[in-house]
Amino acid sequence: MALKDVGNKVPIYKLKTTEEVMKYYDEWGEKDKYNRDMVDWNYTGPEETVDVIKKYLANKHSLFFDAGCGTGLVGLQLKKFGYENFHGADLSQKLLDTIPKNLYQKLFKIDLNKRIELSDNHYDAVMCVGTFTFAHVKSDALDEFVRITKPGGLICFTINEGIYKDYGFDKKILNLKANNKWEEMEFFKSDYIASKDVNAWLGLYKVK
Repeated sequence: MALKDVGNKVPIYKLKTTEEVMKYYDEWGEKDKYNRDMVDWNYTGPEETVDVIKKYLANKHSLFFDAGCGTGLVGLQLKKFGYENFHGADLSQKLLDTIPKNLYQKLFKIDLNKRIELSDNHYDAVMCVGTFTFAHVKSDALDEFVRITKPGGLICFTINEGIYKDYGFDKKILNLKANNKWEEMEFFKSDYIASKDVNAWLGLYKVK
């Protein structure tokens, strides 16, 4: 899919390597610029994903893994609805340092393109919002999310429409279904960053 000129509207989409992405985020996190940009852009990923998962997860004590947690926007949104147990992971220490104190019980500096050094069947839910995008985390991370999620647990994510096929997410999602690793609960096109004409696929899956 063409980028719809989003590279000029969202400069990070032009980056090619993990190192470039990390450097960009480290600078973006200074002086609260990242959070201000998300407000200015009308970034709806956290709200849309939490609105979906809360329909299926009634237990407010559920333990969440927020993969690519950034500045904690998903955690803040979950907290609004009474959820309280969050672990977060991100590649940028600068962004992790901006997360409100006591919002997450644990924070990890992790490259999600590598094996996640956490035990199997550990989390009730995994959230991955805004992380499956250009030059960021690849589709193999979904295997790791399934591994660290308890049977019956939920995985909720967004995938930038521009990489959905190019990065193999379409095939990975089908493969996980074919191998009885998860079942689809919801999958639809999200507004995501409508102000920049950037859409994403939003998926919610239950681990078998």
